[in-house]
Amino acid sequence: MPNLREFSLVTFNLYNLNLAGHSMYRDYDGWSDEQYENKITWTSYMLHLLQPDIFGFQELWHEDALKEAFERAGLTASYDILCPSHHDGNKIICAGAVKKGLLEGEPEWLETFPEKFILKSAGDDPQTPDISVQISSFSRPVLHFKVKLREDREAVSVFVAHLKSKAPTAIYREGWYRDDYDYYKNHSETLGYTLSTIRRSAEAAALRMIILDKLKHTDLPVIVLGDLNNSQLSDTLNIMTGQPRYLQGLSSGGGDADLYTVATLQEYRSLRDVYYTHIFQNIRESLDHILVSQEFYDNSRKRIWAFDGMEIYNDHLADENHKDTGTNDHGIVKATFKYSPA
Repeated sequence: MPNLREFSLVTFNLYNLNLAGHSMYRDYDGWSDEQYENKITWTSYMLHLLQPDIFGFQELWHEDALKEAFERAGLTASYDILCPSHHDGNKIICAGAVKKGLLEGEPEWLETFPEKFILKSAGDDPQTPDISVQISSFSRPVLHFKVKLREDREAVSVFVAHLKSKAPTAIYREGWYRDDYDYYKNHSETLGYTLSTIRRSAEAAALRMIILDKLKHTDLPVIVLGDLNNSQLSDTLNIMTGQPRYLQGLSSGGGDADLYTVATLQEYRSLRDVYYTHIFQNIRESLDHILVSQEFYDNSRKRIWAFDGMEIYNDHLADENHKDTGTNDHGIVKATFKYSPA
């Protein structure tokens, strides 16, 4: 049984990792042979460079492509790759990889929201109109698995998520849009952004409910890895984390149901915040996150693991054409924790 003194984990957006020639979205040709080769070469290099105990991946289309990257990196014998069997490029999922000997039980992919998930209200004052949002599943199935880091401690629940992107939802195919095209064509971007925001918020709330059912009144360690498509102080992250209070100095506390962003934990160790994992229209943002429960928070009375540092690999974001270079359009986040019970 493992008795780690330290462990590391990585969230890694694979930028549509699929076999060559397989269609993706409305790109019916997919990657060319040359583009695929460049992509596998770069991905395998990063896998070999990082080598954490736990990988969380987003944007995987085909399990064979991920397995080939691990084989090229010389890591096939070192990791259990977590991917639905016969995942053959027909849809995009979250995946994972765990160093041999750490995985406990079988991974699962969560597609539907909790049965009791409801977004409906008559308003909280007389001036507020009714609202109702009908949504029941994640855009990308959430991966959930458990790892046993130490024989004398509970297994850690790990969730790998990819929430709805900020890109505006395409509404040009909707009947109501076509019926009044001359009007709605001027508002398609506004309404599309709004729909994406609502969907992403609903996904964050649904995942929060799933995690809360595990965290509330327990000492179960939980980690969330993923492309959450919003910054650490956004509404999306506030929903996910519960907006915990970060203590300073010798203070101690910790929240039973709170999640703490590794980016904030790093800021307490730094003199300046210069972290980013994505560039869009020259705006640099951190969209990729590692969230941890109080068992990984330095100031928690129930701390088991102490934060040791975060690294972001983002130099490749300067590439102008990720398709040709084989690089990804997101930075890669790595965090390390050391065994240090409070």
